[in-house]
Amino acid sequence: MMVPALRQRLLEWTEAPSLPVALRRLAEYAALRAWALIINCFPIDSNLSTARLMGRIWWATMRRHRDRALDNLRAALGDRYDEPQLRRIARRSFEHFAQLYLVEAVMSPRLITEWSWARYVELHELGPALRELLDGRGLIMLTGHFGNYELLGYTICRLGLPLTAVMRPVDNPLINRYLVAAREAGGLSLLYKKGVTAVAPEVIDRGGALCFIADQDAGRKGLFVDFFGRRASTYKSIGLLAMQKRVPIVVGYAVRVQRGFHYRLAVERIIQPEEWESQSDPLRWVTQTFSHALEAAIRRWPEQYLWVHRRWKHRPKDEQLAANPA
Repeated sequence: MMVPALRQRLLEWTEAPSLPVALRRLAEYAALRAWALIINCFPIDSNLSTARLMGRIWWATMRRHRDRALDNLRAALGDRYDEPQLRRIARRSFEHFAQLYLVEAVMSPRLITEWSWARYVELHELGPALRELLDGRGLIMLTGHFGNYELLGYTICRLGLPLTAVMRPVDNPLINRYLVAAREAGGLSLLYKKGVTAVAPEVIDRGGALCFIADQDAGRKGLFVDFFGRRASTYKSIGLLAMQKRVPIVVGYAVRVQRGFHYRLAVERIIQPEEWESQSDPLRWVTQTFSHALEAAIRRWPEQYLWVHRRWKHRPKDEQLAANPA
């Protein structure tokens, strides 16, 4: 039987309500640390080959995820690709994100340093965005579940340009603390998604860059704008903050350009305050514009988008009424 004092310390450390939950969280954390230890003994390209295989296993065994990805692809790109091509895109998406989550997210903090980042990342026409970063008036940076969104922040911080990223904490507090420490070691400051509205204006007021993943479903209260031909619930807070502080929005991405750990950082669109101020509905215009910018980048590399992501989970009220008039 576990000593009461040890049991209490374990519960406090894991922030668990019960001993079984604490032990599960501890096992998950131990597995992650063991995995990180093992893969850091091998070259990243060898690890990525293994992760691609694991992505194919994910594709073959998780029917629910496979069907969701294919349903999203058919609705988004069914007019451009036939069924075999859509299946190929979906399978490659599984392979890409297996590489990202299993290998690149773990190894990037060690590989992307002030001296070594150029081995793995090329900068593509970032001049205008860097000028905005150095201007000192503050700005908002957006990307999506596309390419390697973690690498985007790591690399910019390694260039000596500090960023503040908004994140959703991982459910396991031990893993969350481990991931946060790794990101912050690279110069990236983090804000938790819950309560960010109160803190975000301070970051902008200090002339900082605030980063969002902008393609998450915002629920029934979100603003519905077009995304791949279907209305998608999108957070209003990004556009509202940009309008309140009158700062530009930079839509960028990090996309894999060849097999292995080789990425290109690029900017798809810079939205300036002068553009939305002349619009009849500025908030909707801003939200639609950055959504279209993300879509344009994804269309060029559709196999690097997270199609299993439930982007269109919530539907606008008129669609719900049409589907169920009663």
